[in-house]
Amino acid sequence: MTLDSRWRDALTREALDAPPSGIVEVMVHGFNKPGIVPLWAGEGDLPTPPFISEAATRSLAAGETFYTMQTGIPELRAALAAYSDRVHGGLFGRPFSPERFIVTNGGMHAIQLALAAFAGPGDEVLIPTPAWPNFDGATRVRGATPVEVPMTLGNSGWVLDVDRLAAAVTPRTKVLFVNSPSNPTGWTADRETLKALLDLSRRHGFWIVADEIYGRFHFKDGGGVAPSFHDIIEEDDRVVFVNTFSKNWGMTGWRIGWLEVPPALVGTFVNLIQYSSSGTAVFMQRAGIAALEHGESFVAHQVARVAKGIGIVSDALASTSRVRFARPDGAFYIFFAIDGEPDTRRLGLRLVDEANVGIAPGTAFGGAGAGFMRICVARGEERLRTASDRLKHWLETTKQMI
Repeated sequence: MTLDSRWRDALTREALDAPPSGIVEVMVHGFNKPGIVPLWAGEGDLPTPPFISEAATRSLAAGETFYTMQTGIPELRAALAAYSDRVHGGLFGRPFSPERFIVTNGGMHAIQLALAAFAGPGDEVLIPTPAWPNFDGATRVRGATPVEVPMTLGNSGWVLDVDRLAAAVTPRTKVLFVNSPSNPTGWTADRETLKALLDLSRRHGFWIVADEIYGRFHFKDGGGVAPSFHDIIEEDDRVVFVNTFSKNWGMTGWRIGWLEVPPALVGTFVNLIQYSSSGTAVFMQRAGIAALEHGESFVAHQVARVAKGIGIVSDALASTSRVRFARPDGAFYIFFAIDGEPDTRRLGLRLVDEANVGIAPGTAFGGAGAGFMRICVARGEERLRTASDRLKHWLETTKQMI
């Protein structure tokens, strides 16, 4: 919808610059279409496990419905530290401190808080693309300028050219987003790449916002946890981590996540939380504790399910002669280009109408995503096989028309 001047002149530049989501456009177009297989959103199709929901129910029944500490309740911060110990084997040669963790209203809130702390009008934020569109949108809303650093798809998969990224650094650079494993490409930074990015941060003084929410969904070199900045940072490095309960534990609708920051910054972030959300509901935090302490088998089930989904969709796409993609090293997406279909915004709408499959257009993920489509494979086998068969049929049918 186009605003007339009467309303447009009443809004801030930041509000006007907030970009529409190309993913949402396709979702709205296909919403409630009979028989559609919706693979557009970045979430699994398994509901939150009962043991997590029941922890929230017990908290509500106990009357935990009042304001709480803006950093999060001590029990959840301790559980986050213990979980991080199990996953990363400690930090700086000792156990994680609960003081590093701040509970947020989802991963998006964590990103907004990080930007509020480190970037503002006149500043620049580096974003390797293709990238989740909310990095760009959140940067614009802060009044800062997103600077895309395009990655390339080669024979060995997606590649981030660190020299190209270094050339994009200016005196106004305040933040670098590093999403690894990546939404939408599945690119996963190896240890050497992480070291090179950390060296840039040390040299130029910008902050790294490390989005490692897909770190458990890692399939390269036998799987396990993806390489992390946790493995290489020192105590004075300018790195903060954003994470969420959404992906690992089927909690996308709960809107609960966390920030991990140097303890010296906690007071600053407490103030930012006060003026944004004023804290996260206690019953949701009790659910988070249950997820961290009892959810490992569910995470393992999710990871195995995604690995199978990657195989189903990859095999189907590879069996055609019109698709170009790299099998992802991590996360739960396949990012692919179709020969003869450069306008993927329009293609996303067409696939809803012509194939009854909903997938996200690559144009939503920055300039480097043009010509690509993103399909979420965190779904059940039957649904993925149905979608794959429909896409193959559509590809074969439309090939004859090129």
